[in-house]
Amino acid sequence: QVQLVESGGGLVQAGGSLRLSCATSGRAFSTYAMAWFRQAPGKDREFVAGISWSGGRIYYADSVKGRFTISKDNGKNTVYLQMNSLKPEDTAVYYCAKSAVTYGSGSSSSRAYDLWGQGTQVTVSS
Repeated sequence: QVQLVESGGGLVQAGGSLRLSCATSGRAFSTYAMAWFRQAPGKDREFVAGISWSGGRIYYADSVKGRFTISKDNGKNTVYLQMNSLKPEDTAVYYCAKSAVTYGSGSSSSRAYDLWGQGTQVTVSS
């Protein structure tokens, strides 16, 4: 059974950096768009960053643009989220997600994804 496993979360001071990883055992990883979402306590899950199956299209939520970078290593079946200049409002559980269709450009809607990781906690102290 294909799974997504996130890692790299933790506690960091404001202005610091973290890199999240999301690894999968799926052999068809390279054919899927991937994305990162996050959910803060008491709030809905929100889109953070997405990348198309080929890596040719990358897009971000306005709140993280210029600070976060998503990348995809098809050889390692892993998608990354590099987070710089972290702010307390970035505190949330971060989830990676796999697109429901192959060879897609991805979407900022959670409905476009059919497989989710268990989440990794990111806490940014002020």
